[in-house]
Amino acid sequence: MSDSVDLGPLNILIGVWKGETGRDIAPEPDGTEDNAYYEILEFKVVGEVSNAEEQELSIVQYEQTVRRKTNDKLLHHQIGYWTWDPRTLTVCNSFTIGRRVAVLAGGTASVDNGASIFTVKAEKEHADWGIIEAPFMRDKASTTAFCQTIRVDSATLSYRQTTLVDIYGKKAFEHTDENKLFKV
Repeated sequence: MSDSVDLGPLNILIGVWKGETGRDIAPEPDGTEDNAYYEILEFKVVGEVSNAEEQELSIVQYEQTVRRKTNDKLLHHQIGYWTWDPRTLTVCNSFTIGRRVAVLAGGTASVDNGASIFTVKAEKEHADWGIIEAPFMRDKASTTAFCQTIRVDSATLSYRQTTLVDIYGKKAFEHTDENKLFKV
């Protein structure tokens, strides 16, 4: 990492994190599915960028790979960016998943008892922080909202996220994921 890059609150994310205690509550046609999972989450410094000569953002790229404990099959893969805008004190998690969904979630960063807390939200058709998806997903498994909270200190990173999904005739199913990861 270059000493000249000021990542603000994102600096604590940099590195590789592994977690073995993940829990995924997902929709099924006849109810819900409870999946135990493990994952690797890696954050890398991208740097700083100027937008229209008015906005300065600090950028961190990440990749998340999640596998089921029962059979080691890929459960979820996500690539994205966390950005920090020091002028507006806004963080953003922008990401895509292979199922053809993209999310631009915005929110805040704070500190609590030495841990950094990141909270971001997005809603379908929200003017600022939104969700876009391919036609199949829109018609069969539409994501209508996303909320994520990450708590991280120098050794642990835990998160909880809820994705509201309209699927299998159910409106606003609360698909939740949570895990505690340790820095490698």
